[in-house]
Amino acid sequence: MVERSLEEFDAKSFIRELTEQPGVYRMLDADAQVIYVGKAKNLKNRVSSYFAKNDHTPKTRVMVKQIAAIEVTVTNTEVEALLLENHYIKQLKPRYNVIFRDDKTYPYIHLSSHKFPKLGYHRGARKQGGDYFGPFPSGSAARQSLSMLQKLFKVRQCEDSVFQNRSRPCLQFQIKRCKAPCVGFVSEEEYAKDVQLTRLFYQGKSEEVLQSLQTQMDAASEALEFESAAIFRDQLASLRALTQKQVISGVMIDADAFSIKLNAGVLCAVVVTVRDGQVLGSETFFPKLKLDVSLEELFESFVLQFYLSGREAPKEVILSSEQVRANVLESAIEKVAERRIRVADNVRGDRLEWLKLAEKNADIALQNKLNSNASQMEKVTQVKEQLGLDELPLHMECFDISHTMGEGTVASCVVFKRGAPDKSSYRRFNINDVTPGDDYAAIEQAVYRRYARMVKSDENLPDLILIDGGKGQLKSALQALEQLSIQQPAIVSVAKGTERKLGMEQLFFPGQSIAKILPENSEALHLIQHIRDEAHRFAIAGHRGRRKKQRNTSWLESIPGVGPKKRQQLLKHFGGLKNIEQSTLNDLKKVKGIDTHLAEKIYNYLHE
Repeated sequence: MVERSLEEFDAKSFIRELTEQPGVYRMLDADAQVIYVGKAKNLKNRVSSYFAKNDHTPKTRVMVKQIAAIEVTVTNTEVEALLLENHYIKQLKPRYNVIFRDDKTYPYIHLSSHKFPKLGYHRGARKQGGDYFGPFPSGSAARQSLSMLQKLFKVRQCEDSVFQNRSRPCLQFQIKRCKAPCVGFVSEEEYAKDVQLTRLFYQGKSEEVLQSLQTQMDAASEALEFESAAIFRDQLASLRALTQKQVISGVMIDADAFSIKLNAGVLCAVVVTVRDGQVLGSETFFPKLKLDVSLEELFESFVLQFYLSGREAPKEVILSSEQVRANVLESAIEKVAERRIRVADNVRGDRLEWLKLAEKNADIALQNKLNSNASQMEKVTQVKEQLGLDELPLHMECFDISHTMGEGTVASCVVFKRGAPDKSSYRRFNINDVTPGDDYAAIEQAVYRRYARMVKSDENLPDLILIDGGKGQLKSALQALEQLSIQQPAIVSVAKGTERKLGMEQLFFPGQSIAKILPENSEALHLIQHIRDEAHRFAIAGHRGRRKKQRNTSWLESIPGVGPKKRQQLLKHFGGLKNIEQSTLNDLKKVKGIDTHLAEKIYNYLHE
């Protein structure tokens, strides 16, 4: 695999437009595999730190060199980012998230069902009675929550064995973190009030808890119990600081929330997946935009295709009300899923928060896409200016050759349009009838075959042709174009230079003996490097595939009229290819199923 440089990813442009909101980022390598997942309170600051600092550990430096793309999912809070990060790591198992590979479950807070319930930390199977609250993103987060609740509501956290054998209050009572129910210092009714407030808080009903504390504070103040009122006041302040709306843990339903955005000819669709009330992540798509189709039709078509592709439809599908006909789409999805589905187009509460999350991610993804396109066009403009071209090279193609000591020679042709790869237009050519190892002849054949087809089908030729190699490869490509008698496009060969260092590439132009060297920080050079490396990668992949296929076949398969059964009979009769090669015509005639005519054909093939 070709090692990719940071310039290909264009980290600077990506970070410049990155949001400062909390979220999760996923780093991908050249094969589009997620290699690292992280969370951030500020996505822009966190992601930029990977490229701005030079004091990273060796592992981090190795990882950064492999980054070919970064995807982000924006969340409403850092807590959501923590939970979502854990989900992605469990699901994708990125190789650089070593610390998370234990695959542990989330910790919970357990409120037991005793007469004086215990509030405690729990991880593992939830088999005991009582209430479980969570999950929490980490053990430290759960324990921090326990500590804060201990100060607020003073529900005991000691083990049952300790609770049942106390004869006097422990230290927790002395520091005002427990009301000592173990020795009867608090009634069952009063303790139950604290337990209920704890339960309401963990159920997300913090407003009810705040109202209850406010009422108690007002009552204590009116009764001139200022010390008690101060305690309630401090509880209110602490609780307000802790209270945070979490969209990650909402109502216990399964739902998909869709948002679709269209701007400047680019269509972006985002799906936020919710299972058991938890946001498990988001997916971003950029469907190819069809002409003369309304946004409503695009939305309905995308949602249907999403489920027709094999995705299991949840119980609810949440969509923006102004962009769809909910009743029509509901009927269509029900036919696909073969069960009842609810399409909600006018939502509130948690469902509205999920929809807003989808819309927020769609807005950001679309803007990043548009900015990326603009950034690529800036590079295309730089190529025009620094190479002295007459027109913008909106359509560029690059050729490269790959072989092993002349074996399995393959030529690649990669296509870039508007500075971005158009992978559906990539082509490979198996090079035959040339001297093994003759790269010049291989380039000439590949260029001729590529543009002979394009001329025959009346396709537009590229604005710029790049050839991986030096003056020899450039001359061969020019000879192929001359044979086709076509108006010659701009053509340049890209050589690695005398020291073969990245950034020292030499560019050779037709009719010029002196190479042009672009500045190492040139945006034009970065784009040319990207195209050249992509052509190299595509050629190597094709060569390896061809070589493997050749080594897994024999010359017997090349003889017309010798099918699998006859090959089997030949091998069985002679015991191997070497004995077949040494056989006489009479020996071949003795093989079952081989007549005189076929025996002569095999014999002649062996002795040509």
